[in-house]
Amino acid sequence: MILRPVSLSYFSKEPATSSIIRGQNFTVECVRGVNGAEHALHSDHETILILPESSATLATGFETVDVAARSIAIVPGGPARLVLPDGARAFALTTARTDTDCAGVVNASDYQVPDGRVLPVAMPMELRAKDAERVRVYQVDEVPFPDGNPRLKFFQSSTMSINWVEYDGQRDRTKLSPHAHEDFEQGSLAISGDFVHHIRTPWTSNAEHWRDDQHIEASAASMAIIPPELIHTTEGVGAGQHILIDVFAPPRTDFIAKGWVFNAGDYRI
Repeated sequence: MILRPVSLSYFSKEPATSSIIRGQNFTVECVRGVNGAEHALHSDHETILILPESSATLATGFETVDVAARSIAIVPGGPARLVLPDGARAFALTTARTDTDCAGVVNASDYQVPDGRVLPVAMPMELRAKDAERVRVYQVDEVPFPDGNPRLKFFQSSTMSINWVEYDGQRDRTKLSPHAHEDFEQGSLAISGDFVHHIRTPWTSNAEHWRDDQHIEASAASMAIIPPELIHTTEGVGAGQHILIDVFAPPRTDFIAKGWVFNAGDYRI
């Protein structure tokens, strides 16, 4: 077992900057609006753009789209330009950014040695629609909850998938969901509220690998990267709104097979 720990990083809160936190297969950039300035994005694969609280204008080489607040936009590969209101936030998730400098990635040093357990992103899923250049926008409040998942909504791109988790107040401590993943990382992006990431290292025959449980406090504008094999669950604590985005690359085919991913029909499996 690779004893890679959970990493918790915070995005910059400076209004004139963007900042990037990465997993092994993906990057998450927090973009803040400043004086109507355009922010450039460029990925070879689709980008998942999350607008949690403010609208934005998104321009690609083919169209300009006004995206409402509380929306998920799936942006085709290639260059795009984003304009946000002053102080507003957006989060750009991708597996193939071609315009980033490692020096600008908050946790770049965590990946000097890749984790061989993490399944790589293979060929992107193929879109069913003929018009692959179109931006597709999903307003979160208009998307139904899947059967049996009253807190989660699921979306995907050709190379990633996300869970939008939202609830008010403290999470019910009698209904947490500890689990582990064998061959992929989980990124947990805290957008609103305070959380505790509960982490347990499984016991192996080698007691030198045993570790005490961790209870990592995290507030909004943070991202936890949870390596494979660690048992984990996240608890929203305190009053108010909690929004947590779970990030996976490649897409969670198990969730797709269960019919939970709202826009899975856009792709050929």
